[in-house]
Amino acid sequence: MRMDDQRESDNLEDRRGDGGGGGLSFGGGRMGLGTIVIALVASYFLGINPMTVLNMLSGGGMPAIEQSAPRPHPAPANDQMAHFVSRVLASTEDTWTEVFRANGRQYEKPKLVLFTGATPTACGTGQTAMGPFYCPGDHKVYIDLAFYQELKSRFHAPGEFAQAYVIAHEVGHHVQNLLGIADKVHQARQRAGKVEANALSVRMELQADCLAGVWGKRTDTMKGVLEPGDLEAALTAASAIGDDKLQQQAQGRIVPESFTHGTSAQRVRWFKVGFESGDMNQCNTFKAAQL
Repeated sequence: MRMDDQRESDNLEDRRGDGGGGGLSFGGGRMGLGTIVIALVASYFLGINPMTVLNMLSGGGMPAIEQSAPRPHPAPANDQMAHFVSRVLASTEDTWTEVFRANGRQYEKPKLVLFTGATPTACGTGQTAMGPFYCPGDHKVYIDLAFYQELKSRFHAPGEFAQAYVIAHEVGHHVQNLLGIADKVHQARQRAGKVEANALSVRMELQADCLAGVWGKRTDTMKGVLEPGDLEAALTAASAIGDDKLQQQAQGRIVPESFTHGTSAQRVRWFKVGFESGDMNQCNTFKAAQL
């Protein structure tokens, strides 16, 4: 992926030198690529109770706690990965600013927070074990860059475009938040039963995959950043984190009614829908008869 000559974003917060953090304002809810990893994988190799994490993600049963965020500082000049994700973030800013302008809207740029271990967010305490996630309460994407090693070694999805896809997927959730989709889904999930709520989450996540595809197509069209093999790398990443594959790895069986992100095939399909069209209007997973 040719990103070395691209601009970097001014919206990167590097908290990695802050040694973790406490919690604040529980109940805002989290969405993101790492959700299914927490619930199905962390329970057995990190000792985290998945039901506790799912409860936090759904905004249930947690007391309100407030804590100030750590003071951000710039990434070190020799930190290649930090500068890479900053360039990826800048490319999402350029893409979605243009798309929103074409639709008569103004795009609000999110911040990308780098952390290690734990950090306070408007959605509670973000932890490495959660994987990358977006917090709608503060309009920030959070990632411990150690996740990329996990993506490569555990999920066998290496490559820079796979890494960029992770950021683009979470920014897709930010786009959903700005468009009011996130609020509508959250309200619908509160009224629904568990199975129906999970089904809504699947459509939400698949739409974020589609929006990540839109970003990939439009960014390559504008800047010519993709190289041979890049698209395959992103599709491998999308496939590697399908609910069916993760459940089979974690518990040896697949429980479709518990899916929250979609199958590997569905994630690949919707990323391709976005990438092949470059049009976010093709990403309405909520009206799709078949996912």
